[in-house]
Amino acid sequence: MNAREDPRVILEPGALARLPDELAALGFQRPFIVSTRGRSGNVAYLNALLGKSIAGFFTDAAEHAPVAVTDAAEVAVRFSDAGVIVAIGGGSSVGLGKALVLRTSLPLAAIPTTYSGSEMTSIYGVTDAKGKQTGRDPRVRPQLVVYDPMLTLDLSAEVSAASGLNALAHSVEAAYAANATTSTSQWARDSIQLLFQSLPRIAANPSDVTARTEALRGAHLAGMALESTTMGLHHRICHVLGGSFGLPHARTHAVLLPIVAEFNRSEFTPGIVRLAQTLPVPRTLSALGFRSGDIAPAAVEIMAAQYPNPRPVSQADVEEILRVALDGK
Repeated sequence: MNAREDPRVILEPGALARLPDELAALGFQRPFIVSTRGRSGNVAYLNALLGKSIAGFFTDAAEHAPVAVTDAAEVAVRFSDAGVIVAIGGGSSVGLGKALVLRTSLPLAAIPTTYSGSEMTSIYGVTDAKGKQTGRDPRVRPQLVVYDPMLTLDLSAEVSAASGLNALAHSVEAAYAANATTSTSQWARDSIQLLFQSLPRIAANPSDVTARTEALRGAHLAGMALESTTMGLHHRICHVLGGSFGLPHARTHAVLLPIVAEFNRSEFTPGIVRLAQTLPVPRTLSALGFRSGDIAPAAVEIMAAQYPNPRPVSQADVEEILRVALDGK
């Protein structure tokens, strides 16, 4: 697949059962399954579904794709004679799948079970001793994406809400990106509407398949918008806090999104604030393990890289954002 081709996308309840046929249609053989231990039930189902065609498994994916985890997974892949990497799970699994593609040049199929939307992008992130490094490479964009709302039913209301706000952050930043187009703006707005509508319903009733389907559609559109635009201050902060300070990815997005949207004077700020207040998500960075002594070094690292943002940003601005986010004051 070249940089201009979009992934083949399947989105419907029960879509996972179509995986063998979809892999075969693309000419992919000997799938290597990447996941986390928490998705052992899904891995067992894939084992039954794909049978002897499976080349191997790696179920120790970790958040932010630590280099040591990728090293171990690469050894397993190279010993397996795999023909395609199949990542099933949330951002940890998809992120590891992308990191393996960078090292092996194998194609990638993604089966997301959360709402980040990164499965639609050529954006990758790897974490080493220097922190989280991100980049773009057309090779890491999955060639097949299978969205099955039934795989999200076991997500708690809190995990679902935080993941959904992660997707919402993609769309909000895409909406005010300097390189936004008519298409990306429409994807972003449609995504925002779907997520605004579906996330409160999921929080109230996690077994609502219709709401789960809408949230996946919103995440899919968020990923499309993210792929075609550049992210700004919000994502830079989240990447540093995750890669260098060990904060959980989706929950960090949930805390920061209302604050950074207000700083950037986004038109969606009132709706974001109301939505975040109604969802069962953390409200402060201190609840995630961030401390006041972390503010200054985090701000220095955030300002060390250039990134587009609709409003000029100083180190003092970043420190103030982090202070507000620390305790919600």
